Amino acid sequence: MKPVANIFLIDDDKLFLFLTRKTILATKKEVNLKEFTDANVALNYLKEIVNNSELQPDIIFLDISMPIMDGWDFLDEYMKLDNHIINKPRVYIFSSSISPHDSERAKSIGVVTDFIVKPLVKDKFIEILES
Repeated sequence: MKPVANIFLIDDDKLFLFLTRKTILATKKEVNLKEFTDANVALNYLKEIVNNSELQPDIIFLDISMPIMDGWDFLDEYMKLDNHIINKPRVYIFSSSISPHDSERAKSIGVVTDFIVKPLVKDKFIEILES
């Protein structure tokens, strides 16, 4: 059976990755989940698979607050790749920040679908999959 979605989780917080993975798996939806604790590694992987639509993500969950390359830097570089990516993934910004500035900034970036305050809950994930 083909997965419902290829999902990239990009977050340096291993506890968040663990809890999000558990939430996603609890939905019983067939997904292919790829986790990255470093945004630069995720970006390099996207560059490697730019011509392989089967490996490309359908959904990217991206944390904005990470060391080395944060989510904003990732988005800047991702937008340079966007025209070359066959699938156009939906990008969801995840943050523990409740700052309206972060939310407004995220929503002003054309490739960003939505800004979600952590944690990801089961109902929200199902809503994302079904949209």
